[in-house]
Amino acid sequence: MAAWGAESGHIEVAVQDSVAVITLRRPDRLNALTADMRRELAAILRHFGGGRARGIVVTGTGRAFSAGLDLREAAELPPGGLVADVELFHDITRAALQTQVPVVAALNGIAVGGACEMTLCFDARIGTPEAEFFLPENSLGLTISNASSVLLPRLVGHQAMRLVMESARIGARDGLTLGLLDAIVEPGDLIPAAIGLAQRWTPPGSATAAHLRLLRPPLAVIERAMAAETEAASGPEAAAIAVAGIGRFLGRREAGS
Repeated sequence: MAAWGAESGHIEVAVQDSVAVITLRRPDRLNALTADMRRELAAILRHFGGGRARGIVVTGTGRAFSAGLDLREAAELPPGGLVADVELFHDITRAALQTQVPVVAALNGIAVGGACEMTLCFDARIGTPEAEFFLPENSLGLTISNASSVLLPRLVGHQAMRLVMESARIGARDGLTLGLLDAIVEPGDLIPAAIGLAQRWTPPGSATAAHLRLLRPPLAVIERAMAAETEAASGPEAAAIAVAGIGRFLGRREAGS
């Protein structure tokens, strides 16, 4: 098995009961995803998604699943770099939807922005009582990505507009009611529950790979959504608003530290 983590230094992979468990390990930054981490995560999904495991579980370390885009890294990007950075998120969505095995998000804590959107393309989401979904993009002057313009309404219907426009934070219980979570379990049961789900969905002789293709949104639809999201984020005005929003966020964080 490949020695994952060499590129980013912040991802660990362990195969438990024939299920690949991917753990984001950057707790001091709430598992914020650097560009290297996003490249590596897409590669890991492709590696195990071809049948090298019965399923894939993605989780975080510490009090967050992931804070999403590493905004400090994004603030250092050259002009136009933010769009290319978002494309790295899109490739995670693409890789997850092309797997032949179930992909399960095990939400140990808050999932923010791109990380929240990333879970929407997974086949199931299990969380602890501390699980939380947060889409802050609109208030920051950023735009949603990861095909969430299609995937979020697919899960929560007309509530998608409110969640995006109000930059809402959704706790575990409300997430379960809305359809963002499939189950809530105690922290110690999180990974076993996610592994168990993947195993239940892949019994010997099952048609799981075919059903995943049938029940997941068509990749052509996802690609069109991601292209539209990239276009929304790529204009000079949109880029300037995004850069200003990131600056405001980092300024508030530094002022509060």
